[in-house]
Amino acid sequence: MTDLDQRIASVLREHAEGETDTHRLLRNSRALGRRRQVRRRTATGTALALVGVLGFVGVGGTDLGGLSGRMPWGAATPAAPSAVPPRADGVPGAAQRPDLVGTDPQVLHLAIDTGRARYLRWASDGMGGEQIRLSVGSGRPVLVEVNRSAQPFEYGIEGFPTSAVPGRPTFDGEIRQVGGTTGGLVKTWQPARGLYARASMLGGDRRALAKAVDALRWNEARRCAAPLKLTTLPEGARVTGCSVDVAAFPGSLTVQLTVFREPATMWVQLLYGAQISGGRAESNRVVGGRPAFLYPAGTKLELLGIPKAHLTADLGPEWTEGYLKDKPTFTEADMATVLAGARVAENLTDPETWK
Repeated sequence: MTDLDQRIASVLREHAEGETDTHRLLRNSRALGRRRQVRRRTATGTALALVGVLGFVGVGGTDLGGLSGRMPWGAATPAAPSAVPPRADGVPGAAQRPDLVGTDPQVLHLAIDTGRARYLRWASDGMGGEQIRLSVGSGRPVLVEVNRSAQPFEYGIEGFPTSAVPGRPTFDGEIRQVGGTTGGLVKTWQPARGLYARASMLGGDRRALAKAVDALRWNEARRCAAPLKLTTLPEGARVTGCSVDVAAFPGSLTVQLTVFREPATMWVQLLYGAQISGGRAESNRVVGGRPAFLYPAGTKLELLGIPKAHLTADLGPEWTEGYLKDKPTFTEADMATVLAGARVAENLTDPETWK
């Protein structure tokens, strides 16, 4: 059973003796769907950026084992410089204002001690949840999730097999083994009143997970989408999600922002890869005085001319069935509006320019 199936079943059980709340059912399933789309698209973008790296390795004859730490799913930490989200000056951390966690998709209300750990990814979904994936030394990646509600932690763990669902968490701070040999370690606790957290790691040992948790800093706030800013949005639209993947930094970087206007979603993605040679030569559109390319399906627009990078606005597949059929969606003009106002950091490999 998927996490979406479980959420639907939960609502049905609650209303087994009364009227089923179809509005809540739809709202929860669509919110969860947006979260899963963000994770899938970010992972895909990171994998595409690594294609260039792997191609270079094949030509140069370098041992692939040396790249294991650069893969987002690898266990080792690369020796290359790490990326750190800039501080959000004047914004309190989760320890001071737990009620602010997950309210602003452009802000993270927790951080890590970069002298003890390395950022692999950070994200905020604007719906109550924030995430940091980190590694300590050469240890396995650890995913830390924080939310103002305990409910999201009942529906499985990202990256874990479905059989590793630990059930209703107790938030007592204990580290538990879940999923047998194919699972990993999980800790759930409350870092502040009204705030719930989970740290999970595939494999590894309890001491490694404890070190990762100890590296968290709850009194700092950081900006999420620092390498990419959207200064213009279609009327009625807002940014509802942010995800930055730096697992292979500085060789690659993926930034994804989710733009939402009921009931439509647009994914704006900046994909940087050191091995991306040039860019698309032909253009068939002009956006903000710059060349752009509208893909044949008409649902994806790319702004051209960014060195070693692709900046796209994507509406996903057309709606041909289900609830969203015949509902209003974003248009080519909306994608052009977003890309015309997009601002990319001066140097994507230098976080000091992400301000």
